Amino acid sequence: MKSKLIIAFLFFALFSCKKADTEASEDVSIQAIKLPSKDKVAASGDNYETAGSQDKIIEQKIIKNGNLKFETNDLETTYEQIKTAVKKGKAIIQNDSEGKDYGMVYRRLTIRIPNENFDFFIKDISTGVDYFDTKEISSQDVTQEYIDIDARLKAKKKLENRYLELLAKATKMSEMLAIEAQLSTIREEIEAKEGQLRYMQNQVSLSTITIEFYKTIAEESGVTISYGAKVWNSFKSGFYSISSFFLGLLEIWPFIILAIALFYFIRKRFKKKNI
Repeated sequence: MKSKLIIAFLFFALFSCKKADTEASEDVSIQAIKLPSKDKVAASGDNYETAGSQDKIIEQKIIKNGNLKFETNDLETTYEQIKTAVKKGKAIIQNDSEGKDYGMVYRRLTIRIPNENFDFFIKDISTGVDYFDTKEISSQDVTQEYIDIDARLKAKKKLENRYLELLAKATKMSEMLAIEAQLSTIREEIEAKEGQLRYMQNQVSLSTITIEFYKTIAEESGVTISYGAKVWNSFKSGFYSISSFFLGLLEIWPFIILAIALFYFIRKRFKKKNI
């Protein structure tokens, strides 16, 4: 009977130790999870995307910009011609300003136009222009930069998914907080790269053209004023000067009376001495 009790006790002790070892090993396995380096994952993602992209036909990403400045005889007519070209090229006038500078009046337009219509639009605008003060056309190939940002974005999203898997397996609050902190940083980086891609795609799909056209005007320095008008203006100016003088005298009349009285008194004294 005692032997049976001893055997049962040993079996229970052995089972309890085995269960404790199993739980301890599970805790160690959770704590021993080492999150992969973000740079390492990003680099592996870049290599993967770069290798895969070699087998694909990559669409070129080119940003085009134009800057035109020329003289015209009629601002309104030129503006209407540009509006016609804008409508034809499916473009939009993003900014429209006009003003007056020394010896000229001008109008400045900022136009966004689909990339594929850029060259045709420049040709339409150039028609009828004898001379350009400024004509700058630039093209920037950002294909490699676009691919690089896109690859890094995909790598960041993969890293985010791995952290989400770890978060689902985490059982301790400290582990959850640490993983969520990493996830917050990764999400900020993802949003930043998505913003870069959106901006770059917008610049690629819609080219920017700045057009300034102006008309020279005669100086307003009295060219249209006749000689008689100048004489009349001078006469009026003299009259206003005399009026101002007398008005000034009226303001100081007490001092004038005092000066006259003093002069009369001094003169009278000198006459008495001479007698």
